[in-house]
Amino acid sequence: MPHSSNAKLSTSQLAALTLGAIGIVYGDIGTSPLYALKEVFAHGHLQLTPENIYGILSMMFWTLTVVVTLKYVTLILRADNNGEGGLIAMLALASTAVKDRPLLRGRLLAIGIFGTAIFFGDGVITPAISVLSAVEGMEVAAPGLEKAVVPVTLIVLTLLFMVQKHGTGGIGKFFGPITMLWFGVLAVLGLQHIIANPAVLAAMSPHHALSFMYNHTHLAFVALGAVILCATGAEALYADMGHFGKRPIRLAWFGLVMPSLVLNYFGQGAMLLQHPENVGNPFFEMAPQWALYPLVGLATCATVIASQALISAAFSVTKQVIQLGYLPRLRILHTSENETGQVYIPFVNWALYGCIVMAVIFFGSSGKLAAAYGITVTIDMLITTVMTFFVIRFAWKLSLPLCIFATGFFFTIDLAYFGANVIKVIDGGWFPLLIGFVMFSLMMTWKDGRNLLSERLRSDAIDLHPFLEAVFSSPPLRVAGTAVFLNADAGTTPNALLHNLKHNKVLHQQNLFVTVKSHEVPWIKESEQLEIEPLGNDCWQVMLHLGFKNEPDVPLALTHLKEHGVDLNDMETSYFLSRDIVIPTIGSGMAPWREKLFASMHRNAAGAADFLSLPANRVVELGSKVEI
Repeated sequence: MPHSSNAKLSTSQLAALTLGAIGIVYGDIGTSPLYALKEVFAHGHLQLTPENIYGILSMMFWTLTVVVTLKYVTLILRADNNGEGGLIAMLALASTAVKDRPLLRGRLLAIGIFGTAIFFGDGVITPAISVLSAVEGMEVAAPGLEKAVVPVTLIVLTLLFMVQKHGTGGIGKFFGPITMLWFGVLAVLGLQHIIANPAVLAAMSPHHALSFMYNHTHLAFVALGAVILCATGAEALYADMGHFGKRPIRLAWFGLVMPSLVLNYFGQGAMLLQHPENVGNPFFEMAPQWALYPLVGLATCATVIASQALISAAFSVTKQVIQLGYLPRLRILHTSENETGQVYIPFVNWALYGCIVMAVIFFGSSGKLAAAYGITVTIDMLITTVMTFFVIRFAWKLSLPLCIFATGFFFTIDLAYFGANVIKVIDGGWFPLLIGFVMFSLMMTWKDGRNLLSERLRSDAIDLHPFLEAVFSSPPLRVAGTAVFLNADAGTTPNALLHNLKHNKVLHQQNLFVTVKSHEVPWIKESEQLEIEPLGNDCWQVMLHLGFKNEPDVPLALTHLKEHGVDLNDMETSYFLSRDIVIPTIGSGMAPWREKLFASMHRNAAGAADFLSLPANRVVELGSKVEI
């Protein structure tokens, strides 16, 4: 269960969670010094003058302060959904708050799902740019190794994705210490150059940023597209709140992460003031020659950890989206006996890997990938701000002027960063957007298709109560054991029951009609999951209520029926499922291509038995054809 509150943590527990947060939460933003400042000056549009360096450093400092510290650490961490964070948790919170406004709720759901789809584009770009930027340090250490950068990057990424099926339980304990060492190195590297040129600290004053934007309006706007790269990974603060809690995340940010990032960026700036020729790769140029190879190794480790955190997040988000009904069931494997949240989804793993390999080969450098990176980050930031407005307005019931002021300020800033990245769409931003739009199309097609299928099944369905009355007016042969009929719609007669009576002409001694319903909340307590209605003649209607982070384990949930007088024997319980075959037709449903896509997704979806944790040797599947 997540750490919804850290109020009663001991010092040792708080320290352990803070160390874990450093390793998981801040891996992405911690690797941004590898490429952020480099990208600002990479294209030659901005001259390396002291005025410009001071202006850019000031913009970076205030980006970290306003976007990360004020927006995420201060405001958005407060918007928890039963202790959980992340875009899906906020989407659920916002949509629930406006459930009495169906039109608004539908639009919010669409916006939130689009943000989730864009996340998958981010999941492709982040590992690619992070590992590439780390390996590019070899060019500084040994200029003759330029051609080895892409192959070495691909080898590192291939190994990373190959080990996913084993989980991170064994090596995860090293993430925090390694990332902590990384932040320490960031601070030391920056500090040595700041000591040599302490005047650079004057860039903390906002007037340098304002002056730069006033004197170079066009260049400053373009520069914003690269400046925002210093805040990449800010979403992780909120997304991982359920794992670590607010206090450890805030403690890690203020105590280590932000000071280290600021020191490193200002150190890079101090070095460029004295050695502008090092602009090609200022991060690695800060290090003495003897430290370059160890630094490349440490940077690669840090980027692998950052990539691992995002890959794990992709698995987790996919699982949540499936339970919310926006993606078909996929094969999900658990990689830990102790942590239910540690999952591995083979399809997602290799789909991500394929897209990342294409990105690395196609773009070939972190500089070219940076153009593709900012667009996904800023879209997610914009959507988070929009969702926050509806949460604080309709869930928290704050006054409209206060809500507009609180979120309008951040929305304006997010919009500026987004606008600066829109101009990069042609240069590479199209790649993650394409991934996002493809995922969005798949998710909405699946959701709409499921609704169509449910409507069609409901129109042909027979009410359960009168059907059972008719059956028991002339009862069939009763056989020992329990039959569990999984039914999508409560109150209707499952096709599996109809087929069983038609072909086998028997009825089990006990019959459970189980409907699994997912809700837009992260967690539902075990004691509140079951809703049971006696139907007479040893038959019961059972509703199993789950949050989108609950594990869908039907046999485990049904063990609690004993408290309601229903005693189940595992070896005498059979599970009956209906597997529908979807037939697309020309009619009033979706567009023909969407119906064909839905039919293909439905056909290739993983079986409900695995998803619901049903024992394979006690499952009976009976199929039927449904036209949509």
